[in-house]
Amino acid sequence: MILARAIPTAVLLAVAACSPEAPPSSAPSTTLTPTTGSTTAVNIHLTVEGRVVNATLNDSAAARDFASLLPLTLNLSDFHDSERISDLPRRLSTTDAPESADPKAGDLAFYAPWGNLAIYYRDAPPASGVVILGHLADGGAEVLATAGRVTIELVR
Repeated sequence: MILARAIPTAVLLAVAACSPEAPPSSAPSTTLTPTTGSTTAVNIHLTVEGRVVNATLNDSAAARDFASLLPLTLNLSDFHDSERISDLPRRLSTTDAPESADPKAGDLAFYAPWGNLAIYYRDAPPASGVVILGHLADGGAEVLATAGRVTIELVR
């Protein structure tokens, strides 16, 4: 009986997924800006003491999940004289994320083992569990190097 109901439901879902007009999503919308190739990027602003730093999130599951949390205001602390870190309200999706990354100055990243945001103001050694979310615009790393608090918003 259950199988008899499951098959028509599966067929209906498959047909709906293939239709040219998918039903509207209840997920919050983000402003997407095309970049090179077939990927998209999300532009964000980080505000520190009245100074705005532009950044771009990449098109990864973790970056899209991070964008869904915005706007956020976070308290930052220093970690290893190379990054500013803060706890996030929840862990991000790391679906299809590489197991490690080689963070560079200006990178925004999610450190999966601790569930926190990392904003690199200096290059750091490769580390497992680091998922790069995006990158600050030129000069942004210097602004964030001593920041105690940051507000992060989507560019509308």
